[in-house]
Parts: sequence; structure tokens; C-alpha cells
Amino acid sequence: MTGPAKRLPHTDAVVIGLGWAGSIIAKEMVDAGLDVVGLERGGWIETGVDFNINTAPDELRYARRQELMLQTVQNTVTARNNSAQEALPMRKWGSFHPGNGTGGAGLHWAGITWRFQPEEFRLASYLSEKYGDEVDPNLTLQDWGTDWSEMEPAYDYFERIAGVSGKAGNINGEILAGGNPFEGARTRDYPTGPTIPTYAPKLFAQVAEDLGYKPFHTPSSILSEAYTNIYGMQMGPCTYCGFCTNYGCANLSKASAITCVLPALVRQQGFTARTRSEVLKIETDSTGTKATGVTFVDSDGQEWFQPADIVVSAAFTFENVRLMLLSGIGTPYDPATGKGQTGRNYCYQTANNVRLFFDDKEFNSFIGGGAIGMAIDETNNDNFDHSGLGFVGGGSTRVGPIGAPPIGSRPVPEGTPKWGSKWKQATTENYNRSMSIGCESSSYAQRGNYLSLDPNYKDRLGRPLLRVTFDFPENDLRMSQYVTDKIEEIGRAMNPRSIERNAMTGHWNTVPYQSSHVVGGFVMGADPETSGTNKYLQSWQVPNLFVVGANAFPQNPGYNPTGTVGALAVKAAWAITRDYLKAPHQPLVQA
Repeated sequence: MTGPAKRLPHTDAVVIGLGWAGSIIAKEMVDAGLDVVGLERGGWIETGVDFNINTAPDELRYARRQELMLQTVQNTVTARNNSAQEALPMRKWGSFHPGNGTGGAGLHWAGITWRFQPEEFRLASYLSEKYGDEVDPNLTLQDWGTDWSEMEPAYDYFERIAGVSGKAGNINGEILAGGNPFEGARTRDYPTGPTIPTYAPKLFAQVAEDLGYKPFHTPSSILSEAYTNIYGMQMGPCTYCGFCTNYGCANLSKASAITCVLPALVRQQGFTARTRSEVLKIETDSTGTKATGVTFVDSDGQEWFQPADIVVSAAFTFENVRLMLLSGIGTPYDPATGKGQTGRNYCYQTANNVRLFFDDKEFNSFIGGGAIGMAIDETNNDNFDHSGLGFVGGGSTRVGPIGAPPIGSRPVPEGTPKWGSKWKQATTENYNRSMSIGCESSSYAQRGNYLSLDPNYKDRLGRPLLRVTFDFPENDLRMSQYVTDKIEEIGRAMNPRSIERNAMTGHWNTVPYQSSHVVGGFVMGADPETSGTNKYLQSWQVPNLFVVGANAFPQNPGYNPTGTVGALAVKAAWAITRDYLKAPHQPLVQA
């Protein structure tokens, strides 16, 4: 870095990160008449410039070289399974893929867009009331401090931004055929109709229904039809190209901040975007209770101070938490005492699946999209009775062919040689005759899983790396075995030649990709002793700071998190523009 920090002109608000959360909040604040500066660590990315239809489906560039991901030379994390181990840095992203540039991780996502169920927002209370001492005492579950009546309108608004495709299962308490019967009551249907499933999810849905399940279309931000969103942004229907997860979309079919929000926002007076600008710290006054702005460094190494009346930290989970730790916001969590707000309740997700191989069926596996598929929810959350099972939680079970790119998709049965003529023969025979049933399952907080600053490793700017201490709780491992038993039963009913079971077992391993669904670390809640923000994502300690992202989740249910991140962004934006501005620097909730 070069020279002392230079001071920029004052602005009403500064937003850290221009992914889903930051872009939505910035847009709503500008619409309310505020001047907003958006700071993005990566570059400016837009569909027409970066994702030509002929070059976007490049597996080597995007899936192997991870061009849309944060580069570990820029920043990484250290990882360990427990506090007795020394954490070591991740040199290449494996387990999860943080984003980089406008759109963030919501640019290369799969588009699966769930609403969490109403009871998830009071999970600790709900499970205690229903199961009492059966709940593992090692779990540190917490309520969110909000409820369905507050979340449903925010979900609805986000779905109108993203154009989510699906079929409602519960409108105002009326259960509707063809939708998810377990979802919370919604006020209206999805803005666009469900996507058309390919053969594998159709087969799964047929067999599941024969077994007594109620299959439904996976809610998808990979759109089924042309759509113009509430910001005037136009989108087109998915073409099932098969290059979706890890990729940008050249067709304007996959909802993201660069498709649905930023093109409208950058045309408005009052908004300034500064890319390749990495925030170093949120600055506070001498009392530590008022944010004065942020210090960031540009691509030339020059430090800048951006003063602002409102600071919104809307980065990826890891960076939101690290910024709180670096800025002295909240008390660092201590697993020995269970005290502290910053770093607590870090959770992940628990992936399970069965892979099926057939002789008599072909699936055209190269056709697909990130959220094109069918699902059932009987295995999820508390949609089944957990009495006497020895665990709580579950997962959404679905078949969703995302596409089978030529480098990464080589499904062969166990025991096949890793190379040579027999491997080539098995690849040829099984490429189009294989499918999987997945169960993306819950991850519940336990005392020893947390985020902290690493005492040994620093980033290129001299700041401590974030240290991830995590292992799968015994509760989650038992749950994984149970739900995998259930999906294996469905798989066997499809009469495959062979079936391979992949339940989560053992310790968390950073090498294989699992999901980017990392949550917690600076959670929302009703108690300032155990949460970093109130229900409006407003910092308890610093009332003009809002911290928005999956870091707010006290635990992770059996759903993908992005729909809830979007809803929380809407919730925070409404709180700022409708309530906070009436009494700046005041808490919206009394502790």
C-alpha cells in the first residue's frame, strides 16, 4: 500500500460488496433519494461484455481455472476441524467457491431459490417445545429474532426481482396440488411458471409419487419464460445449455445482480460504483458506537477513506465476519465459554446423494441447468417425526441435472480403473446412463464450530486471514445416514443396474467441492449477547451499520441459502429507507 489514506467526498451510504444483497440495498436506498457508493473487491462484470454465447460455456476457464471465483492469492481462509489442530491455508478453493466481482457468488450460483419454512426462524424454541431433551445438548441452535409475517413479504419482493420460476404449494393457507405442500403460506404464486424438467427428474418424480411422496418443481431463478422484473430488467427463458453452475449466463436467463439489479442502478444519479476496491476496515468514532465510513485500498495500492452516514457490509459470509473482527465490531466468540457474538454459530451444509447406473435408460446428461428439476420435501427439516431418531434436521431431496461438461462429468461405477482402456469404455457406456438423487441437508451449530482471525497467516495486505474451525456434528452425521437411506429406497425403486450411496461421513474435508453455502458467524437475533445484529440486520453495537448476508443465519436448514439472503437484503433495505432514516443512529430494536 502507498501513502496515507486519502479522504473522498462524504456520501449518505457506502455499501461493501455488489452481489445480491449489496446491489438490492443500494438500489432501494438510491430510489429513496440517498447518495450511495458501492465498493466491490473484484472487477465490473456484465453480461454483454463478459459472457458471449460462444465463449461463456468454457469449462476449462470457469469450472477448472475458476475465473469467476475469488483468487486465493487475493485472499483465502485457514481451516481446521477443531481448536486443538493448527489451521492451514487453502491454496485452492475446493469445499466452497467465494465469488469475485460484481454479482459475487450469486453470479456463478445454480439458481435454486427456496423460502425457508416458518418454523426455521424460531428453530431453537420450536425443537425444544416439540422434542425437549431429545435434542443434542451439544447443538447451539438459536432463534432468528424474526418471524414468517415479516419474512414472507420480503421473500415475495425478492422473487419479483429475480423472476423466480415455480409452482406455489400454499397460497394463504390453501394447499395446492403440484406445489410444495410443506412451504409456508405465501400471498401469491411465483412470478413465472415452473421450468420443464428433463427425463431424469421426470422419472424421479414419477417413482417418488408412486411411493407416496408429493413431488414438485424445484423453485428456480433459471427462468422458464421471458420476464421483466420490478426494476424494469428484462430476462429470457433458459435454453438448457448445461453450463450454469460456476458459469455466467449469456442468455439473461439466470437471475443475478448483474442481470436483475445493477444495469438499472448504474443509470441512476446518486450511485457510484468503485470496483477493484478492497475494504480494509469499518471505521468508528472514539466511542465505538458510530461508523464514520470505511477505509479501502484500490488496485494501485492507494488507501482511501470513504466517509458515510450509513455503512452496509454485504460481502460473502467469510468477509463480512472478518471485517467485523478486524473492525472490533462485537466481541470475538470464545468456544470455551460460549460467549461472544462475532464468529459464533458458523455452519455449513451436509451433502448426501445416491448415484444410479442404468442399462435401459438414457438421459442426455449434457442438457440441463442449475435449478432445472423436481424435488420432494418429506425428508427435510421437521417435515417428518424425529422422535426417537437421535437427531434433528433433514434435507431437500431433488434431481436436478445441471449439465455434464466433458472434463468434469465422467460417471463410472465403483471399481472402474482410474485410467486406460477400461476406464474409457466405462466412460462411454455410462455417460448418458447415469443420474443422481441429491439431498442437500441441514447444518446445525455446535459450540466448537466458529470463525476467528488466524494468529499465524496473513493476506497480501498484512491482515490476518479468517480461520474456519468446523467439523460435522454427530447430529448431522446421523441425519445424513437416515436421509440417504430414504433416497436410496427411491433410487432402488427406479430399477437401476447398480446404485452407489454417498452419505456424509467422517470429518469435514476442504478438498472436494461440497457447496458454497457457508453461513453464520455474525448472526441475527433478539439477544445482543448471542447475536451481532437485530432482526433488521442492524448492528447492536453500531446502529448505523447493517451487516447483511448468510452470516446472519444462526444455523442452516436443508435448503440453498440465496433466496433467504435476498429476502434479508430486502428486509434491511426496507428498514433503512422506511424507519431508520426517520431517526438516524438510533436502534430499530431496543435490547
